Amino acid sequence: MISKKYRLTERETKRVLHKWKPFFSYHIVLNYTPNKLWFSRYSIVIWSKSVKNNVWRNFFRRRFFDKILSSNITKNYDMVFVVKKQSKFDKWDLESILSFDKDLQFLISKI
Repeated sequence: MISKKYRLTERETKRVLHKWKPFFSYHIVLNYTPNKLWFSRYSIVIWSKSVKNNVWRNFFRRRFFDKILSSNITKNYDMVFVVKKQSKFDKWDLESILSFDKDLQFLISKI
């Protein structure tokens, strides 16, 4: 997992979603705003319609935070990744996991 200072709270997530500058991919939308800190902060919103249960949601959340830590984002932004409601992610389906990773890499490269 990622340490707390790099995570956005619910209130900060809502603020970023209101002041949005979006980037779109097939399954995920990235909203971001600049911050005045020396590091970036992240959050992900996965709808209950996108996954079967909370175990799968946590699986994709952990995968998201691992990908974020491995990519060295040097700009100081507050970023919220929102999974679209119509997209379905399955923990046991390799194609679903790869599409999730591919969309994340695409959005991270656009920053």
